[in-house]
Amino acid sequence: MARFDPEVIPPEALALANAGARIGLLGGSFNPAHEAHLHISLIALRRLNLDCIWWLVSPQNPLKSADDMAPLARRLARAREVAARPNIFATTIETQLGTQFTFDTLQTLTQTFPKARFVWLMGGDNLASFHLWQRWEDIATLMPFAVIARPRFTTRALASPAAQHLRASRRDVGESAGLAEQPPPAWVFIQERLDPMSATAIRARGVWR
Repeated sequence: MARFDPEVIPPEALALANAGARIGLLGGSFNPAHEAHLHISLIALRRLNLDCIWWLVSPQNPLKSADDMAPLARRLARAREVAARPNIFATTIETQLGTQFTFDTLQTLTQTFPKARFVWLMGGDNLASFHLWQRWEDIATLMPFAVIARPRFTTRALASPAAQHLRASRRDVGESAGLAEQPPPAWVFIQERLDPMSATAIRARGVWR
């Protein structure tokens, strides 16, 4: 069994993975974490019938500039403050896995925790640009994923190259509660009340440095 620094990922999170829990994975820079991350997570917990969610706080998103990126320790601390739920765990597990790209992280997680039933989570803004990610088609074959609508991105997300390419594997939203049991590729698009908060807007206000 792999051993991880408890400062990187809480032991409770590891115990759930080793017990075969249904776990949502929400990746990102979290620069900073904010209420929309929590909003997406709470929707996913409820609609996807998940046991918990891991926030994967990335050391450095390869699609984003490092110029205005806060230190990893600070982003992790903020993420844990915002999460503040017993079933949402903010982690920097990629630092111990030694991965940078999403495909490598998800593949390593599935190999490290073979009993866990992982579901990849993303906002509609991520689906709109999913086709730009490294090995995005392969990501869809690793685990099922759920897209939570984000303001101003629904039309663009569903018309995106990735959504069109994967349209045959899209499941009816009524099947969301069983998504963790679905063999990939399988995905759902969930629309609920939208939270307009964004990390970019927070940084623009100068309240996060």
